[in-house]
Amino acid sequence: MRMSGKSWLAGLAILAGLVAFGFPTQAVSSTDYPNQTIRLVVGFAPGGSNDILARVIAERLSQKLGKPVIVENKPGGGGSTAAAFVASQPADGYTLLVGASGAMVIAPAVNTTLQYDTVRDFSPISLVASFPLIMIVSADGPLKTVKDFVDWTKANPEKANYATSSPTFTLSTELFKLRTGAKMQPIPYRGSNESAASVIGGQTTTTIVDTLPATPLIQGGKARALAITSGKRVPELPDVPTMQEAGIDNLELVIWTGLFAKNGTPSTIVGLLEKEVREIMQDAEVKAKLRTFVTDAVGSSSAEFGERIKRELDMWSQIAKAANVEVVK
Repeated sequence: MRMSGKSWLAGLAILAGLVAFGFPTQAVSSTDYPNQTIRLVVGFAPGGSNDILARVIAERLSQKLGKPVIVENKPGGGGSTAAAFVASQPADGYTLLVGASGAMVIAPAVNTTLQYDTVRDFSPISLVASFPLIMIVSADGPLKTVKDFVDWTKANPEKANYATSSPTFTLSTELFKLRTGAKMQPIPYRGSNESAASVIGGQTTTTIVDTLPATPLIQGGKARALAITSGKRVPELPDVPTMQEAGIDNLELVIWTGLFAKNGTPSTIVGLLEKEVREIMQDAEVKAKLRTFVTDAVGSSSAEFGERIKRELDMWSQIAKAANVEVVK
């Protein structure tokens, strides 16, 4: 049947109205998900903790879903480049973010120019893993304790610096400076593995970094750990004191990596991914592998993860104020 001009225009108006009220012209089908390659986008260079975790998930998720799952590195902005990219992609479950707490709850505390909003633009799938931070220096240097380090920075403020690849490490180090009076300037890197390598190579004095890239360097004798930000010593590094034991109060920090979908992704897809990722992270072999890097595999529900995000957005805003970190506007 041929439509008249008026009928065609009326139909177009109805269609436009449906779109305006949130009814897409082509609904995202979740019944056959997945039917193509899934991308896990990481905001850092290869070799860092988020990249390592993403590759563990990608391998296991591909086996479970029967489709390729690949890791795509988009370093920049302490993970914010990757977050902004995923926020701009279709909400179909094929482009997921392996998001670090630095980009998702810490950056919003110090940067009002981000091109995404963690709560508005993302659906949390599952908290993947959590880990403390470790302060390291070169194993070849003379600095053996936190006190040695702080005293040296005060005597050599023009030489002292620290490597950082995200707001997590910047804010943690600035808080360390506030608590101790240490003097040093930040040097940016693309990933925590590069930050650690810069300390080993003598380009920077120290870095407060996540455990995955740091632990092998410490155990291999290339880096010296001055302190760890966990509440108690960890069995994998029994000789490393906590910040509290090193004489620094109120510097107990645990950060995390989680998996996110673009907000608007069908709940059936988010639910499927939540189920599969929780199973992966609760697998005994995965847990044992990550524990060698002083990292706890978690695997939470989407709701639990969402509640933690809201709490930590507030917490890190308070830490940013305490550390006198200037908010970028």
